[in-house]
Amino acid sequence: MRVIDVHTHASGENWPKEPQLAWALAELAADPVPVDDDVAEMVVNRILDNAAVAAASFARRPVVVARQQARYFPATPGATVMGDPASQRVTPAWAAWANGAAVRELDFHDTFLSEEWSHPGDSIPALVAVAQHVAQRRRLDGTDLVRGIATAYEVQISLCRAMSLHRHRIDHIAHLGPAIAAGLGAMLRLESDVIYHAIGQALHTTTQTRQSRKGTISTWKGVAPAFAGKVAIEALDRAMRGESAPAPIYEGDDAVIAWLLDGPDSHYLVRLAEPGEPRREILASYTKEHSAEYQAQAWIDLARRWSREHPGLADPERVESVTIFTSYHTHQVIGSGSGDPEKYDPRATRETLDHSLPYIFTVAWQDGVFHHDTSYDPTRAARPDTVALWHKVRTVEDPEWTRRYLSNDDREKAFGGRIEVVLRDGTRVVDEIAVADAHPLGARPFARPQYLAKLRELAAPTVETSEVERFVGVAESVPELLGHRFGELTLEARADVLRDESPSEGLF
Repeated sequence: MRVIDVHTHASGENWPKEPQLAWALAELAADPVPVDDDVAEMVVNRILDNAAVAAASFARRPVVVARQQARYFPATPGATVMGDPASQRVTPAWAAWANGAAVRELDFHDTFLSEEWSHPGDSIPALVAVAQHVAQRRRLDGTDLVRGIATAYEVQISLCRAMSLHRHRIDHIAHLGPAIAAGLGAMLRLESDVIYHAIGQALHTTTQTRQSRKGTISTWKGVAPAFAGKVAIEALDRAMRGESAPAPIYEGDDAVIAWLLDGPDSHYLVRLAEPGEPRREILASYTKEHSAEYQAQAWIDLARRWSREHPGLADPERVESVTIFTSYHTHQVIGSGSGDPEKYDPRATRETLDHSLPYIFTVAWQDGVFHHDTSYDPTRAARPDTVALWHKVRTVEDPEWTRRYLSNDDREKAFGGRIEVVLRDGTRVVDEIAVADAHPLGARPFARPQYLAKLRELAAPTVETSEVERFVGVAESVPELLGHRFGELTLEARADVLRDESPSEGLF
């Protein structure tokens, strides 16, 4: 590993690009390092995972709207829109928009949490879309696509380990935009200078506030990463045409660090792979077994276990209080530390409830299961016994769980905590959980069979079985895939799903 000391420089210094973070990321992307076999296997797993959650979202309104928008921008060769027939192609930027919206809608794919949190699988729709559009012209094959995806993960996770955005109320897509630009540059085998300018513009255009994930959470929460993919593609296109971007984008005295993050006197230590060193950060990320914010995953598993081991305990008439001791981040983002009354409101949007640990834990505890659709149904949220128990649940920060959450030792990194339930008869029930069952260090780590099972289950309501199996065959062969077959990396919805779309009217 090499360490980049990132800090502000005054404009009068005429600071060269070579010491800049954007240049270091561009050099990493331009370095044609072979991808390790286990990394390539995980790339395939995440392609399968993205397809699973996209298929489950095909009929949801924000995804339908994004798909309808994309159809107004046909292109040749073009890229596929998930859900539509593979023969129907649009520009790669609009395909990234529609497919990114489908992947993110249910908040059900992979995650990495550290100083900043992220869903690094959000990079895959943009890379696949560009690969489909340019594969034959640029003679790409599966090794290029895999290297591009591995690079995007490498960049985003490295940034997340070092630079907190949420602390300054900046949305995490500010790390996603540069990661996608770097991944695209790696996939297309571009020169460092081109990638450098693409990264700069992608960061500049994806720096947004966190209000999209605060208070009454709207459908923009799900499409914000799709927007990052769209504008990162446009940034790369502009850079490839020889145009420049704001610089130094991180270190300038009117740039991101000085005004949006820790200020002009701050330093960030960003650890990046050395030249020639394999890109392995994708292996530090983890997917979701449940459709909820990642920091709720372990709590769902504990709640399901409690439902079996303590039948009848989740009765609000028996419970005096429920206190979850957890990390600062869990407490502040999805817990009572957020100060969001909406997190306790049975009329709240689905997007809000999947960021409410008190709600999620209560439903999983009472039901013994947690489902991506029925667990968020308004009638389920409004059930009187659920509301009564839900309002007894509070979160508290525990410094030790915060330390483990932020640890750079992935063997002790944890996203759970300790729970204490006080019953009205004075009995106390205490338990703890460190990581979700599906986590690499959990009780039932996800591997290829689990990814395939997740795809088959989530796609069943919207995609024919034969189409799912066709996609599985193509996805599992991605590392050896010839570029002219990239167009097969899509899932077509059943005819009735597309026929039943509700129309939307906008500008196009």
